[in-house]
Amino acid sequence: MKIKSMRLGGMVLATTLVAGCATQGGQTATGAGVGAALGAGLGALIGDSSKAAGIGAGIGAVAGGIVGYNWDRLRGNINNSGGQELGITTTQMPDGSLKVLIPEGATFDTGKYDLKPALYPVLNQVAAEMKSHQQLRVKSVGHTDSTGSVSINQPLSNNRASAVTNYLAGQGVPHAHMTVEGRAANDPIASNDTAEGRRMNRRVELFLYAIQ
Repeated sequence: MKIKSMRLGGMVLATTLVAGCATQGGQTATGAGVGAALGAGLGALIGDSSKAAGIGAGIGAVAGGIVGYNWDRLRGNINNSGGQELGITTTQMPDGSLKVLIPEGATFDTGKYDLKPALYPVLNQVAAEMKSHQQLRVKSVGHTDSTGSVSINQPLSNNRASAVTNYLAGQGVPHAHMTVEGRAANDPIASNDTAEGRRMNRRVELFLYAIQ
């Protein structure tokens, strides 16, 4: 019980520090490295599961050195260009970045990595925002469910993440402003024991953030 209390206290402290470094109304956010350290620490404090570790790693990967940005316009444009109908959700993260969660059904056929045309209008909005504001960067992260082997899921998740950035590049976003990561089945957001859970886990997440 004492150990659990210590972990909870540490998690609250880490969360408070992250919130303190986050942005309000487009003001400057964190210094380089602060978010990365806190993100990794938060993942460790939550627990040793792959889900918790993935959360910490994801936050840290986009937090170091970012500055504040008002995402309201882009979030509205994503919804108005078909994102809502496709089940795409946008979430402003504690570090000030914007997570765009794109479910598999909106992007790819099962086991494939060719983008569906229905997603183009949404990605066009992302590309337009990034081209208009050269301080913006995006990290594209592909995820699979746990069915199939790592030798299948790892390249599939990477190819799906790359398919999104390749499309953005075709719309004029510089390759240097984008990074790609395939996470295979390492970061589930639902149980892989059910068909619905596996469906939710098959996704691409875009993390948009602004740099100084």
